[in-house]
Amino acid sequence: MTYFFIIAGFALLLLGGEAVVRGSVALAQRLGVSPLIVGLTIVGFGTSLPEMVVSVNAALVESPGLAVGNVIGSNIANILLILGVAALIAPFSVRPAAARRDALAMSAVTLVYVGLGMTGYIVFWHGILMLAVLLAYIGFTVWHDNNSNDVAAEMHREEAEEMGVIHLRTISICGIIVTGLFAVVVGAEWLVNGATNLAIAFGVPEEVIGLTIVAIGTSLPELATSIVAAYRGHSDVCVGNVLGSNVFNLFGITGVTALFVPLPFSDKIASVDLWILLAATAIILPFLLSGRTLTRIVGLVFVGGHVAFVGAQFTGIAGSMP
Repeated sequence: MTYFFIIAGFALLLLGGEAVVRGSVALAQRLGVSPLIVGLTIVGFGTSLPEMVVSVNAALVESPGLAVGNVIGSNIANILLILGVAALIAPFSVRPAAARRDALAMSAVTLVYVGLGMTGYIVFWHGILMLAVLLAYIGFTVWHDNNSNDVAAEMHREEAEEMGVIHLRTISICGIIVTGLFAVVVGAEWLVNGATNLAIAFGVPEEVIGLTIVAIGTSLPELATSIVAAYRGHSDVCVGNVLGSNVFNLFGITGVTALFVPLPFSDKIASVDLWILLAATAIILPFLLSGRTLTRIVGLVFVGGHVAFVGAQFTGIAGSMP
């Protein structure tokens, strides 16, 4: 039953998350919300809904290590796995002017997160500050992009347009959103229960399951969106999705989860995995700021790096038992 709960949880998270994002985009469009706001908020952060629900659920059932591992592992997967797969499908470059602000924001947020993780815990007041900074950043971005027509604003509009249009009545759209939310909540509960049981059965720390299996599963919405964008040649959308998700994961999800329970960072997380997260961020930054092309070779290296990271968690190279 453990494997059933994990697989079914993944499926519900993917389908439910997709339903919530697409339904919310359609409802916002129906209500006349600008594509810029839709792309920046609903699409940019909405694909992180599975990570949010899983992390909070894990914290509430006293598995905070799973929550920490999920956030770190998801961000590593977003950079190495998702952008790597996108580059394998179609090599791409991103306009530096479109990605610069969000790329630098992601880097700054990652540095702060790593610094806090090194202290051993992220606690309630850290969570409050994280959420305040995130809200301020969203507010500034919305204000700036609403008052300019630069390529960064264009990128966020393209994210909304990538979702397409749902031609249904408003009540039907609301039904899709509610059904999707229910699926995400149930999927998160099943996934957390299955992952916790799997960790106990194999004697693996919960954080390792969070860094690998759970992180990959909760990143499926970002992966699906990025694959579609890559096939369509919409590289800015692919990159914008990853940048928005990574910022929200570190400050939004961690911030909310820390309101419920202190989040512990084990010696292994602090000495290995946080540095891998920092390295992955540093590796992608030059491509985003210079407009250099992510070739298929680069994509292969990225994906191979993620496979090595996951494998190392279970072989003891980076995932040694505490």
